[in-house]
Parts: sequence; structure tokens; C-alpha cells
Amino acid sequence: MSKNNNNFYKSWFDTPYYHILYKNRDYKEAEMFTKELMEFIKLPLNSKVLDLACGMGRHSINLNKMGYNVTGVDLSVKSIKNASKYESENLKFKIHDMRKPLGQKFDLVVNLFTSFGYFDDFKDNLKTLDSIKSSLKKNGLAVIDFLNIKYLKNNLIHKNTEEIDGIKFHLNRSIKNGFLTKKISFKHELNEYNFEEKVRSLDLYDFKSMFKQSNIKILHIFGDYKLTSFDENKSKRLIFILK
Repeated sequence: MSKNNNNFYKSWFDTPYYHILYKNRDYKEAEMFTKELMEFIKLPLNSKVLDLACGMGRHSINLNKMGYNVTGVDLSVKSIKNASKYESENLKFKIHDMRKPLGQKFDLVVNLFTSFGYFDDFKDNLKTLDSIKSSLKKNGLAVIDFLNIKYLKNNLIHKNTEEIDGIKFHLNRSIKNGFLTKKISFKHELNEYNFEEKVRSLDLYDFKSMFKQSNIKILHIFGDYKLTSFDENKSKRLIFILK
């Protein structure tokens, strides 16, 4: 039996296998990044923060622990269900499509860990940026944390296998037709599964063009989670601070 679904942001993210494959993500790195980010931005305590495409809420939780009033949103029902276990008076989670404005204003909107560029229709990326722009207070800031596609092209691991909880995940990565694609195949309980993740292979100049169309201003560009200067050839990340 084979399970296939390419509309991954509605299906793969809601399978238990997604959470198994990524269960060992570095939460300390997420904590370090949010700490560095807040120290740089100097956002006052109790400010309202929107974590757009929050997944299971690791960044939202860290930001809340630092003293911010955080709302995390994601399209994945399962991720929001898991994240909601950590809700408090100043930490809320909602199922929401990031292409649509939430209807609230925030001091800071963050979109972290390559949570942008999922959509087949390029216009949906612009809708997401317009949603971010409309969610900001007058002097609000936004942060987009994306991968550096030029570095990735030169350092891409095309194939590897990871065994987690007794499941062998076979991963096949490629960059073509404007997308970074990861095909994921595995067997479990006599069933064969095939899923696909993909994000647009956006570079610095693509983002600059989109920001211009959405009337968003770039304040700073960084190349890693320690907020060092961006180098197109050497940096692993492409991190924008915007307004």
C-alpha cells in the first residue's frame, strides 16, 4: 500500500511521521536565536508578537518565556493541538492560513526556520507578505528567517537515510523548477509512504523584489542565528529584519 500526497503543507505536517522525523530538532538553537534576536531588536517586555507558521510552537514558547505576549498560528491542526498544551494567559495558538491577515496588530511578526515559500502560486508569497505588513503596528517590525539558497546549492546533500523510532526515512533532495524539493519515502506497518516537502528557491534578489512590491523596507540582513553579516557564498541562513 502506498500513500502519496504532494500538498504537503496540509497533509505531511499533520501526519505523526512528520513529528517523528523532526523530533530531534535543536531546541537549544531555537532558544539561542530568539535570545539573540530580542537583544538586537530591543523589543519592550509584554509587546505583542505573532509567530507566523509556528509549527509546534518552539519559538513561540521561548518568546513567551522571555516576557512577550505571543500568538502562534499555523495551518497544521496537529501542530497547533500539540502547541496548545503550553498555552497560558499570554501565549495562545490558533489554526490559521498565513496568506490571510489575522485581524490583529502586533509589535513584531516573525516567520522562522524556513516557513516561507511553500506555495505553488507565486502570488501566494506576496499575499503572505501583505498579511505580515497588515499585521504590524505603526512602528512594528517583522523577521523572516529563510535558507541561503546559493550556499545550499553548493552544499546540498542529495540523498541520505535517517532511522528514527525504528523507521528508516529515505530522503532525496533536489533543486529544480524554482523549488527546493525533499522527497521522503519509508515503510511502516506494511505500508509504503511517499511525501514531498518543497519551498521556493528564493535568493536575496527575489526577496528584495517581493519586499518592494509589498512596500516592505529592509532594515538588516544577517547570515546565521548569531546574527553575523550575510555573505551570499558562506552564510547558511538569510535572515531579514523588516518594517
